[in-house]
This record gives sequence, structure tokens and C-alpha cells, in this order.
Amino acid sequence: MRVIAGTARSMPLKTVKGMDTRPTTDKTKETLFNILQTDVPECRFLDLFSGSGGIAIEALSRGAAYAVLVEQNGKAAECIRENLAFTKVADRAEVHKCEVLTALHRLEGQEPFDIIFMDPPYDQGMEYPVLSCLADSTLADEYTVIVIEASLDTDFSWLEELGYHAYKYKKYKTNQHVFLQKKG
Repeated sequence: MRVIAGTARSMPLKTVKGMDTRPTTDKTKETLFNILQTDVPECRFLDLFSGSGGIAIEALSRGAAYAVLVEQNGKAAECIRENLAFTKVADRAEVHKCEVLTALHRLEGQEPFDIIFMDPPYDQGMEYPVLSCLADSTLADEYTVIVIEASLDTDFSWLEELGYHAYKYKKYKTNQHVFLQKKG
């Protein structure tokens, strides 16, 4: 796994062995950032279920002003810190080693993030409680781009009832990215 573009381009990233993480492949990451490319420069980026931090580090490398990474696994959080230092973007990042909903409650009251990316464990239903929390949060407004990485069979039929509009689905062989925003 490596950084695709920007100031840390081609730099390899560490991952934690033996964990149930699924680092986003370089090709999928490249497609994701091709879609987000005009939104990333100078943005505030929130990466939930961060794993090794590859997505937020890619955003920082491509010019994001600041990133918050949330990961509850201690070994993964340490791996994130090492990757942030190695790629020289640690001064623009904050790591929260805790459960995602706990982090969202701690961050509440801050200004909205421009992009929120989440890659929860597949098929465990974590998308609903996280989006439910964000629905009435200061952390996302109608301009915030929310991207969810999920398995192909994840049901998102409930998005409208929480006040979201899914405007793009990008499907890959085994997973998908769902792009959504709060309704204005």
C-alpha cells in the first residue's frame, strides 16, 4: 500500500498484520480521489474506521488542510501515527484512539468537515448508527461530502429517512463507494 499522489507520492504505508482490516487497494483509492479531487484541496477531512490511515494520508498528501482519524484498535492507531510521521503530514492530523460514536460525541460542536470518509467493518450495520449520529451533528452540513465504503450487498434504503441524498454509487468487484450529502 502506498500514497498515490501529492507531496507524499509513492511513499509506502505500513499496515498492521493479522488484523481484520481491509486496506483500500491503490486502484480503488485512485478512483475515489479522482472523484473527490476538486473537494480535497484545503478541506477538513474526517476518516472514520481509519485502519492504517491510508485514506486520510492520501487526502493530506493531496492538499487537505487538516484530518481527523478515528480508530479504536490500539495497534492500528499506533500504525497511523507512524504513517503520519513517515509521510510528514502529522502536523496537520489528529488521531483519536476510541470507538467511532465516542469520537463523534467528543468532536461535536466543531465546524463541519468538508469530507467524511468511513470504512466500517462490512455487513455489521455500523453505517446506520454513524449516519444517525451525523444527521443532527455540527460535524456535517448540506455541503459535507460523505463517502461510505461498504460491501456490494449493504442496504442503504434507509438513507432518505435520515435526511440524506445518495448522489453517486461507484461499484467495484467486491465493494462500493456511496457518496451522499445531507438534504439542504
